[in-house]
Amino acid sequence: MTANKKKAKPSTILIYVFFIFMMVIYIAPVLWIAMTSVKTRTNIYKDPFGWPESFHFENYVTAWTKGKLGIAMLNSLFVCVITLILTMLLGSMAAFAIARLRWKLANAFMVYILIGMMIPVHCVLIPLFVRFANIGLSNSLIGLILPYLTFSLPTCVYIMTGFFRSMPNELIESACIDGCSIYKIFFSIALPLARTGLFVTGLMSFIANWNELLLALVFISNDLKKTLPVALTKFVTPYQSNYDLMFPAIMIAIIPTIVVYTCFSNQIVDGLTTGAVKG
Repeated sequence: MTANKKKAKPSTILIYVFFIFMMVIYIAPVLWIAMTSVKTRTNIYKDPFGWPESFHFENYVTAWTKGKLGIAMLNSLFVCVITLILTMLLGSMAAFAIARLRWKLANAFMVYILIGMMIPVHCVLIPLFVRFANIGLSNSLIGLILPYLTFSLPTCVYIMTGFFRSMPNELIESACIDGCSIYKIFFSIALPLARTGLFVTGLMSFIANWNELLLALVFISNDLKKTLPVALTKFVTPYQSNYDLMFPAIMIAIIPTIVVYTCFSNQIVDGLTTGAVKG
């Protein structure tokens, strides 16, 4: 036992060193952005990686007002919440149909859904813009929700299918014997048992859509309808970059995702590990 413990010590140390290294890689950029956000523009150019000469928290107020971040944050919140609800509802229903219902095209439909994970958004950007312009959705938040929903559904269906397939057949059969309809089984039995998967897919969808820039930048031109990532581009012009305002705006944009992930990190880890075992 003593020899085994001595042999395990170097590997344990290496594991801890690796995790510390990874933690520094992920945390250091956020700390640098937070530190730079309270600097003056002169201080940023003079010493970009140094400690602030003085803390200017008024940068956040100026960035919030000049960048109209309040309206942009509400737009992002509206788009992400609506997309989240539709993704979880439609994705879980499609996954349940593939995993638990018996129909000939279940596997073909699953393959069709998964093809959506292989298509880059750049390939459909121009066709979507032309089509939305023709039907009046090119400068609308609904025009963002539709592609966000489309690209979020494949991941949701893929993850939720694994959860629904892992459920015991006896549970579904007992509900059928008791006279439960398919809708009763889905909403009262299947969804509560797969709530961990809903946490995973919901948070992945929310964070991905919250940070999405390309579609929002192309489809939205009205300042009152721009989302938060698009609002951040206002601080960068062809001739100069307002770094003293851009970094506070970036911090304002990433704080909600950090808070959401911190609050539900345990559910994410549990859902991913459970899905890995069950799938």
